[in-house]
Amino acid sequence: MLDIKFIRENYDLVRKGTEAKGLTVNLGDIISLDEKRRALIQEGESLKAKRNQVSAEVGKKKKEGADTAALIAEMDVVKNRIQSIDHELHAIEHSLNTLLLNVPNLPHPSVPFGKSPADNKEIAVWGEAPSVDFPMKPHWEIAEKLGIIDFSRGAKVAGAGFPFYIGKGATFERALINFFLDQANQRGYREMAPPIVVNEDSARGTGQLPDKEDLMYVAERDNLYMIPTAEVPVSNFYRDEILQEKELPVRFAAYTPCFRREAGSYGKDVRGLNRIHQFDKVELVKFVHPSTSYDELESLRQDAEHLLQLLGLRYHVLLMCTGDMGFTQSKKYDLEVWAPGQQKWLEVSSCSNFEAFQARRMNVRFKHASGKPEFVHTLNGSGLALPRIVAALLEVNQTPEGKVVIPKILHPYTKFETIG
Repeated sequence: MLDIKFIRENYDLVRKGTEAKGLTVNLGDIISLDEKRRALIQEGESLKAKRNQVSAEVGKKKKEGADTAALIAEMDVVKNRIQSIDHELHAIEHSLNTLLLNVPNLPHPSVPFGKSPADNKEIAVWGEAPSVDFPMKPHWEIAEKLGIIDFSRGAKVAGAGFPFYIGKGATFERALINFFLDQANQRGYREMAPPIVVNEDSARGTGQLPDKEDLMYVAERDNLYMIPTAEVPVSNFYRDEILQEKELPVRFAAYTPCFRREAGSYGKDVRGLNRIHQFDKVELVKFVHPSTSYDELESLRQDAEHLLQLLGLRYHVLLMCTGDMGFTQSKKYDLEVWAPGQQKWLEVSSCSNFEAFQARRMNVRFKHASGKPEFVHTLNGSGLALPRIVAALLEVNQTPEGKVVIPKILHPYTKFETIG
């Protein structure tokens, strides 16, 4: 959420930033409601001062034995108007807050302007594509032949997009999770096991509401949301709390299953593990001092890249353009790995800085050295999302005989060196 004072004082900047994200927000209504709110607050404060003055005068006249009927009648009028103002203010602030929740975060000046993924900027490439003398298969064919992932039985039991991992496939998945968590711990993140459901306030705090309702599974009876990412519960860990400045930065790493309806994804490539409804992910979340948040974004990106390098996966880094960045981010990098069996890039991590946008919605602050509370900056990144990592590893490490060679770095976790 953007501060109303910031919007008021930077109207054109907010309008241009909103338009750059391809969104439309009626800022005029926001400014109009804010003007009414401030006028009512001013009138209410003036009437309360008058009430106090008249009340003192009534007390004085009573001591003197003078008639106070007119003053008391005047106080009743003032009292009624104050009550009316309070009701009006409540309604206006509710409407204003609803509108403010629909104003997107502004893109950082370093973010390229663009309207689609074609406008994203490739800023780095690491690794080489595998050089082999046999036709490389896509991961779904490899997984089916090896019997390690069962998509059809998953569809029978739960629906499309809910695969079973079986035998060495399940062990491989668990090995990657433990490997990612251990690496995060070594790089200064504290492990957390959060809930996999959140309430409405939490979903609103990170910006899933009111922007992404259609992407979440809802347990309507209990008004709970299945998390689309651990970002939601972990970021809300300090909601409505004040940290000490010396505590910053706070870094958490959390493994959870994630649930996404992927509404509107029809027509895209949804083969195999490329786009599924339930998947595993290790999420990296930071609460940082505003003065260091962009340095923290770069180190967050490096933490995610480090994992890809250890796994030997070719990847590139995209700086997302304004129109492809999302509602809540100020700046975002996407990391995509090369899947040679499909001859395409697959996104495996997004690393984002939200500045104070989420913190203001969640009311997460720190006590500045001056003693005045200030909103923290929040960041998060996938470290990493497993489905497409598994897909890429199966495709990159396949052999002509149809086996898959496990990267050496994972051998202590899998206890086996090949699948098949």
